[in-house]
Amino acid sequence: MPSETPDEQRLRELGYRQELARRMSGFSNFAISLAIICILSGGITSFHVGFNSAGGASLGLGWPLVALFSLGVAATMAQVASAFPTAGGLYHWGSLLGGRACGWVTAWFNLAGLITVLAAINTGTYDFATAAFGWTPAPESAARFRIIAVSLMTLSQALLNHHGNRWTTRLTDFSGWLILTVASVMTLALLIATPHWDWSRLWTFTNLSGLPESAPVFPRQDSLPWLFCLGFLLPAYTLTGFDASAHTSEETVEASLNVPKGIVRSVAVSALFGWVMIGALLLAMPDLKTGAGKGFEIVPWILRSTLGDRFAQGLLTGVVTAQYLCGLAALTSASRMTYAFARDEGLPGSRWLKSVDPATQSPSAAVWCSALASVVLVIVLRYETIAAVCAVFLYLSYVLPVAAGARAHGRTWTRFGPFQLGRAFKPLAILSSLGCLFLLVIGVQPPNQQALPILIGSGVLLLVIWFGFERCRFKGPPGGRLR
Repeated sequence: MPSETPDEQRLRELGYRQELARRMSGFSNFAISLAIICILSGGITSFHVGFNSAGGASLGLGWPLVALFSLGVAATMAQVASAFPTAGGLYHWGSLLGGRACGWVTAWFNLAGLITVLAAINTGTYDFATAAFGWTPAPESAARFRIIAVSLMTLSQALLNHHGNRWTTRLTDFSGWLILTVASVMTLALLIATPHWDWSRLWTFTNLSGLPESAPVFPRQDSLPWLFCLGFLLPAYTLTGFDASAHTSEETVEASLNVPKGIVRSVAVSALFGWVMIGALLLAMPDLKTGAGKGFEIVPWILRSTLGDRFAQGLLTGVVTAQYLCGLAALTSASRMTYAFARDEGLPGSRWLKSVDPATQSPSAAVWCSALASVVLVIVLRYETIAAVCAVFLYLSYVLPVAAGARAHGRTWTRFGPFQLGRAFKPLAILSSLGCLFLLVIGVQPPNQQALPILIGSGVLLLVIWFGFERCRFKGPPGGRLR
């Protein structure tokens, strides 16, 4: 009988046995978070959300400001992930550090965030592809065609995930290289083709609310500082999904070290490459006012105006491919969270959802359930609302276990992994929690006000279910050593 690896031993100490195939390298773990963050997805499809707020300053100044916040959240998450390298990590961390209720609520927020982010990615991919390639379905059938196209896209990603992590790992590894390559080529081409770099665009505040007039990104308003804050939605939505490294902990070799590295590196690399890329798009824009009037079509317009149709078409093809692979990685992450929560009887139908296909060592039932839930969201919600809701849900699920960790640090939690922040952990965890509360406020502003009743309703529903049923039934994870 083969001896246990250190990864399997630590997993057993946390109360679980090795069921998933542990094949992912450190790079693969980094690549899956890089693929979900995907600056070619959120950074491109939501470019107008940042620009049509306070203009260039929202991109040049707002992006790095939110990127620093995201990096702080990622660093605190990384320390917890190093100590508890399990699939569905955030739920497990919240339970161990903050109690069963904290873990249960974290699980639901994280699962809701992952499924909505999958819906947002695939909807954004379809909308971007139609704008990029000039596909125009007949108006009377456009909505139906969109739902069918996004559904087929999601189900094809489910089929790839169904066959195990060998295929998904190869594709996400490729996606990591594709994202960095396309972003770099696009950035260099735009900078070379731009005859004059007007650097002042990067810090100039311009009120672009109320544009485009036919469908304003933000309603017309006069407060530039508030519009600047609303522009935070672009980097906040883009720089999410790095918890994928944690969700694939049980499939990663040397998880206690490679998982925290994957979390931090994916955010740092995406933040840097993304900032340079959106800066190049801003500098290359032929006219700011005209660009603001383009709305969702602004990036294809910039590329075609600056680089010509043929070169722009090649770049846009690379962007759409990366966006599809971003959805593939997002489904991998969502299915692992579903599997992990079901493994502890946290979901209806847990006995089915926690099953692992013996041939592929993939949680296939969780894959298909996550995919179908995402399709339902596409049918009932608009893209901007899905994007705002997913950012709010995900950051809530990030901060709950981090805040619990700050409270438990040095008291009930004294056994740490190889990745540590030392004395910086507690203050960084507190700042991350406060920043998340502010993101909640801006994430429910018009035109995303539909997100507020969704958030409030979700919170009330969770409280009712917990105190009415789950507090007595749900036992939580099997436990582990904190000391």
